[in-house]
Amino acid sequence: MKTIAKKYLFSKRMDSYLEGYYKGYRFCLRFFKEAFIPPFHWREIINQCFEVGLKSLSLITLTGFIVGIVFTKQSRPSLETFGAVSWLPSLIGIAIVRALGPLVTALICAGKVGSSISAELGSMKVTEQIEAMEVSAINPFKYLVVSRVLATTISVPILALYCSFIGLLGSYYNVYSEEATSLAIFYKNAFSNISFLDIFSSSVKSIVYGFTIGIIGCYKGYYASQGTRGVGKATNQAVVLSMFLIFFEEVVIVQIVNWIRYF
Repeated sequence: MKTIAKKYLFSKRMDSYLEGYYKGYRFCLRFFKEAFIPPFHWREIINQCFEVGLKSLSLITLTGFIVGIVFTKQSRPSLETFGAVSWLPSLIGIAIVRALGPLVTALICAGKVGSSISAELGSMKVTEQIEAMEVSAINPFKYLVVSRVLATTISVPILALYCSFIGLLGSYYNVYSEEATSLAIFYKNAFSNISFLDIFSSSVKSIVYGFTIGIIGCYKGYYASQGTRGVGKATNQAVVLSMFLIFFEEVVIVQIVNWIRYF
């Protein structure tokens, strides 16, 4: 009997996982369908860009500046060992522009923006506000989901670019305190080994991260259930799943870019 019960529980969990994947697949397909069909809620998209972008600016600024300082401090002793301190700006520029800027921005937005989107939509779902919008002849998916996903897809790349700039500024602060290097020379050396492919790959990564954060947060909130407890569970799942997918996408995109670089 115990063996039969275990097999039943395993089968039930597998069915639940597969159903979740299928619902997520249908959710993404519906987004791409609704995103290109009028009417377009431009005012709501702009409002969500404000919520995602400007309200995250202070946190991105502080985090990016600290990342630049800390990474520079950690890299200096290793370069001093080989007598290559002059390569420090170039090393920091490559590391921040290629990886740290987009990745740090995405992780911050996954925790701040993704949780906020999931909690907001989840609260609307359990209080039946979404059903009320359907009764009022408003397409809740287009108004709530499409606008938020487009906002994160647009805002995260801009925030990533800003974070990279602030990270380099933090690095310059550390370099200036040690060597009194001018800002112009620092940025010239930092961008000396950065190619168009680096900028392009960072932009693509940021767009993918932004879409992932928006679609996961909306999906978990849109299908939240079991009252306030379900909202908290959906919010937690949105953050964890977004971060996991961000790291997975980072690995995949880096492999593709390296293949293009050495092709």
